[in-house]
Amino acid sequence: MILGIQRSVSIDQAGLRDVTAPFFSHAWEQRKLTDISEKVTEKNSDNEFSETLTNSAEYGIISQRDFFDKDISNEKNLNTYYVVRDGDFVYNPRISNFAPVGPIKRNTLGRTGVMSPLYYIFRAHNVDGMYLEKYFSSTKWHRFMELNGDTGARADRFAIKDKDFVQMPIPLPNLEEQSKIARFLENVDNLIALHQRKQLNI
Repeated sequence: MILGIQRSVSIDQAGLRDVTAPFFSHAWEQRKLTDISEKVTEKNSDNEFSETLTNSAEYGIISQRDFFDKDISNEKNLNTYYVVRDGDFVYNPRISNFAPVGPIKRNTLGRTGVMSPLYYIFRAHNVDGMYLEKYFSSTKWHRFMELNGDTGARADRFAIKDKDFVQMPIPLPNLEEQSKIARFLENVDNLIALHQRKQLNI
């Protein structure tokens, strides 16, 4: 039952309304990503931050050392890396079975780190961060990427220009309802995780 809910829940105006009807009292609007975010261009010029982060399709934003069991980045080059603050979003163009157009993940580590300029980092505003995080955990935005990506990209990387990426449409109810939806989906995720742990212990 819980896994069935997981498959049926997604953030779009038609589908999610069916599951979370009590939350909704206002019409949704569609905004472009550029309307609710800005690209992060702050560089680690003074080497203030030393922890290099990576964006894993499976595990989200994590320390590079935890992911690779060592630091891949060169400490001498960290002043050219971008600063990723708590709550920032990161698009990783590397494709995988978990992320066919590359993952967009949110920094929920509670601390600031740095990332390679190969990533697109953006900071959202006037939107519930967890709502946006849940939206990017769905596949609803993949079609936009497929239609607007560049051809002739490397086999392991998805290519899309920044100016096209920020035109991505985002479905938005009002802030109060965004928060309710995000917490609802978070509770569902937690229930699924608990169910899966119980299954492993059987």
